Amino acid sequence: MALIGREEGTLVTDIGRVRRIMPFIMPGRNGAQVFFEQMVDARPAERFLESANPKRPPERPITVFHLVLRAIGLGLTTFPRLNRFVVGSRLYQRDGIWLAFSAKILLDRDAPVFTVKIPFDAAEPLEGMVDRVYSALGAGRSGRQSATDRELRFFLALPTPLLRAGVRLLRWLDAYNLLPASFVRNDPLYASAFIANLGSVGLDAPFHHLYEYGTIPIFVAQGRRHRAPVVQDDGSVVAREVFVLRYTYDERIEDGFYAARALERVRSVLESPTQTVEDAVPATPIMSGTARR
Repeated sequence: MALIGREEGTLVTDIGRVRRIMPFIMPGRNGAQVFFEQMVDARPAERFLESANPKRPPERPITVFHLVLRAIGLGLTTFPRLNRFVVGSRLYQRDGIWLAFSAKILLDRDAPVFTVKIPFDAAEPLEGMVDRVYSALGAGRSGRQSATDRELRFFLALPTPLLRAGVRLLRWLDAYNLLPASFVRNDPLYASAFIANLGSVGLDAPFHHLYEYGTIPIFVAQGRRHRAPVVQDDGSVVAREVFVLRYTYDERIEDGFYAARALERVRSVLESPTQTVEDAVPATPIMSGTARR
């Protein structure tokens, strides 16, 4: 039983017995992971970017990755039961939508990687979100130490046995909601979803594992754009420019049918960006839609 409430979420009590028992029979995220794959038509996004970017500063263009971030944020807004997480064998509804992603300090093979966490607001215009992403990347590439960097530096200076004991202590504190709020607030692994843009370095999207540390229940990998055969409605096959999104998600937070509907929302945003990316506020959130389990 948790001693106090959590910093970033509210305990969910109105759930069925099956979902309540899941964290006990599947205590880890990677024992409860489910995989989805989407092939997204890249042409609508490319056309949208061709019309939108001439109005942008040349050093801060809107990219497909920005559209993916926004689409995922809108999907979580419309389907808020996917914005949940399991910790200490209990299910929580996250307060706010937080998106985490990684980037290299330099476009060099040996350059270190840093992680970023930003809040998402469906009412914010796309350009505002894009500017915040660039600002966060600029801060990460500036060399200034973040609060998370300072915490890691402290822990990594400990002898190995003490570090192991410290990590176990952090997990115990987290399970009972006793972890200091600063750990949760600043850590990118306490977020609604982690999105990795492998396409930016010319790689295909993998199915990525979930992190057992933190509270991220969804990992999204974006692959490179490429030409692929696509079957049209009339049965003919054509070659189109596409990119693949591969999702790994924690089944303990919600059932697969609800998740699949959320992912269709993501794809619809990406394949009709002029209508849905520019519109700030999405459809009414969908809390129901499947039987309780």
